[in-house]
Amino acid sequence: MWHRFLALHAHVEHRLSTALQRRHGLGLSEYRALGFLAAAPRSELRMQELADRLGLNQSSVTRLVGRLHAAGLTYRDVCEDDKRGVYTVLKDTGRERHAEATATYEATLTAALEEAAENDGDAGAAVAALRGASA
Repeated sequence: MWHRFLALHAHVEHRLSTALQRRHGLGLSEYRALGFLAAAPRSELRMQELADRLGLNQSSVTRLVGRLHAAGLTYRDVCEDDKRGVYTVLKDTGRERHAEATATYEATLTAALEEAAENDGDAGAAVAALRGASA
């Protein structure tokens, strides 16, 4: 069963990544980072918090945040309580880009899961299990 989930995950991640990059110029981790920032209080997270939520190491998140900053979607802010701490803060342009990309993300996710379920019986069982768990 685990291998079915891994294969399904790889298929879905590939489809999501391709769609987001082509239509919105965002990588999948960038899209997810914008989403975590949008949901955070004051639309900001410490770099380590963002790394933990994304499941990435500190250097990967630093590069990711650099790309978001260069694209004008976020900015960096120093923590007032601890001058060593750095926050990543979502700008309005980042919130807008995330909102625009969300429809693509959701449509692609639905299509990828349906495609996998139709084309592969094992994947279909995994999709059915996922749908049952979210109901």
